[in-house]
Amino acid sequence: MLTGVTLVTGDLAAQEAGVVPATIRKWAQLGHLRPSGQQGRSHLYRLEDVFAAERATRRAPRRKAFAAAPAAAPGPAPHG
Repeated sequence: MLTGVTLVTGDLAAQEAGVVPATIRKWAQLGHLRPSGQQGRSHLYRLEDVFAAERATRRAPRRKAFAAAPAAAPGPAPHG
């Protein structure tokens, strides 16, 4: 048994990580997060593990498209 370690439910883990509970379940399903205990039918997680899973799955920041868009080349002259 773990001593001195605080375990939290998936719902509280999600709240602390700023995600929805389904994300916690998905991280566990994908192997990014492993339960450290169980309370009834609920899995319990160490917050340290939850934050590590969040860092491992975090996406890179998106760039603004307008800043990197090249100038359009002029097209052919209209016939007329």
